Amino acid sequence: MGKLITEMIGTFFLVLTIGLTVLGETPFAPIAIGSALMVMVYMGGHVSGGHYNPAVSLAVWMRGKLETKDLLPYWGAQVVGALLAGAVVMVTAGSTFAPAPAGDASTVAALLLEFLFTFALCIVVLNSATASATEGNSFYGLAIGFTVLVGAFAAGPISGGAFNPAVGLGPILVDTFAGGGSMGALWLYLVGPLAGGAAAAAVFKMQNPDDA
Repeated sequence: MGKLITEMIGTFFLVLTIGLTVLGETPFAPIAIGSALMVMVYMGGHVSGGHYNPAVSLAVWMRGKLETKDLLPYWGAQVVGALLAGAVVMVTAGSTFAPAPAGDASTVAALLLEFLFTFALCIVVLNSATASATEGNSFYGLAIGFTVLVGAFAAGPISGGAFNPAVGLGPILVDTFAGGGSMGALWLYLVGPLAGGAAAAAVFKMQNPDDA
């Protein structure tokens, strides 16, 4: 239960930070978002692994560091955290929010960027937080948080910068049912990130063939 509570809390504060900084048009919002992920990873890494992202959980499961019985409960806790954050943003900011590609972005561009930067995030997680060669390091939270910061700056203006199915699903559901939004872009934030996580696990095994 402690692992699931940790995953819910970490995802909640990540999505809450995204929503409030986006709606508030906070300058350099990606810095706040990457920092939120970093501190939550340090908060819960020793308890649950600090995934806060179904794509990361998928990659860690495929890598063999998450038990099969825990995968769906992790996903459930992450989605619940994202839904709660979307609701709190609505109550506190007076508006809903949802990731969406730029109006002039092609579907291929948005999907590709969601795939690539989720791949980058997951390969960093696997190598900095699960590899034998980096075991016990103190930099993993910085590496993970800064990967999301980079992705948010580089790809966010084009794809919406979710890199996380929970960041897509929770806010989009709240926006659809409470704010009159649409679920039309949801598939981008499910397919792209989950494919990126799976690809990262495959590449990690190529990089570290002897790391069981």
